[in-house]
Amino acid sequence: MWQISSDMFVPALPVAEKILRPIVVYVFLVVLLRVFGKRELAQLNPFDLVVLLSLSNTVQNAIIGNDNSVTGGLIGAFALLAVNYVVVRFLFRHRRLDQILEGAPTILIEHGRVRRRALAKELLTESELLTALHRQGFSGLEEVERCVIEPSGSFSVQGKQPLPEERRYEELLARLDQISLQVQALRPNS
Repeated sequence: MWQISSDMFVPALPVAEKILRPIVVYVFLVVLLRVFGKRELAQLNPFDLVVLLSLSNTVQNAIIGNDNSVTGGLIGAFALLAVNYVVVRFLFRHRRLDQILEGAPTILIEHGRVRRRALAKELLTESELLTALHRQGFSGLEEVERCVIEPSGSFSVQGKQPLPEERRYEELLARLDQISLQVQALRPNS
């Protein structure tokens, strides 16, 4: 019983190393994701998913080292979460540095025209762009006035005209207003 609890709870590496390893891997991965672009954050095609899953498995040993203890894993997880918290708080207070590190948004569609160079820069195909637009409720490129991929990988899309759902909602409101006026006209003045 002593051996089981020792294997489970006694880290095989010094605590300082267990804290330092996740910090080094965290910084490395943040830099890599920044270098390789917003596409990795925007949407996952099957190839990107395989890379991210493999990446997590690849860096696992770098984070935990030669240690399979529960305590070692908890220390590593805590260190990852703590460094992320500190970085996010620091960047929140230093917006200019955050903008430099995150990068700038990229305009993919402007005035209803697809900017092919911008798509190429972000390594996005027109098909992938169309998929992102479908997720936003647009049925085609012809409905979009402007589309921007933000540094976080999210898409901001502005339509040329109101979407069909919005038009129906506005029509219903107009009809309700008409009915309300007709009902008021039918009421006797008291």
